[in-house]
Amino acid sequence: MLIFGVIAAALVKFAFFGDALNAESLEYPTVAIEEQHYQVATGTITNDVELTGSIAAAAPAPIPATLSGEVREVAVSAGQSVKKGQEILKLRAEVVNPDGTSGTQWKIVEAPASGKLTDFTALVGSSFQVGSPVGNVAPPSYIVSGTVPSEQLYRLVDRPTEATVAINGGPAPFTCTGLSITFASASDAGAEAATGPTVSCTVPSDVVVFPGLTADITIAGGIAEDVMMVPITAVEGVAGTGNVHFIMPDGTTELREVVLGLNDGVNVEVVSGLEVGDTILQFVPGAEAGDDEVLPDNCFKEADEVVCY
Repeated sequence: MLIFGVIAAALVKFAFFGDALNAESLEYPTVAIEEQHYQVATGTITNDVELTGSIAAAAPAPIPATLSGEVREVAVSAGQSVKKGQEILKLRAEVVNPDGTSGTQWKIVEAPASGKLTDFTALVGSSFQVGSPVGNVAPPSYIVSGTVPSEQLYRLVDRPTEATVAINGGPAPFTCTGLSITFASASDAGAEAATGPTVSCTVPSDVVVFPGLTADITIAGGIAEDVMMVPITAVEGVAGTGNVHFIMPDGTTELREVVLGLNDGVNVEVVSGLEVGDTILQFVPGAEAGDDEVLPDNCFKEADEVVCY
């Protein structure tokens, strides 16, 4: 029994006092959290917006009736190739003249574009209302289009008119002109909110493409050389104006308003509000870190915030 009593006493002492005996000698690792600073410098901002797109046949152009009346002559047939301005049919309508007399009005309906005549069922004796389609013209051309993330639209405020397109597995990159940005109608607004507006342009006629091919679209939004620039992570707002946290001589911070220019998705041009050599916080305090944000080696993302040591 004496032996068991000694063992029990030893276990109690170890359980309640063993850690305390060595607590003062233990060394706990510590991490000093510090704010990352950035010294304003000059550089070049290349505002290239890069998208993934696809090739599709150009949308057919409707042929609107130019008069509410009856078809009296048909000059073409369905499936025929037509040229822009070519006569499609003639419409006749009985009208009342300003003096009260009756008369007859004639109108020629022309092809709005060159291509193949589709959805054309007009016959002599059939009637159309002005503006209603008598058929469509499918142009022998293709378009390349892609979706622009809505937050990237600020990088395209100058409305570029052309883009460089590289067909995956296809010919050399080419330039397509007539670039347009299309926004969804009110009925499709919900779908656009989940994706974004569409950018499209016409593939040159001498470039061989096929519907369904994928392509890389690069839209040049401008270049600013030898300009002040800061990381977009340092600015609250990246279009037009923004705020940065300026480091004062005594180490405190002051919110400064800046006028912004081009940005390339990583850095943004500072037009005014700072001077070269000024020091600011590299990350807006409390801002969420993007999933693809490149962080310094001594920084990590925790609960959607950037922490540096």
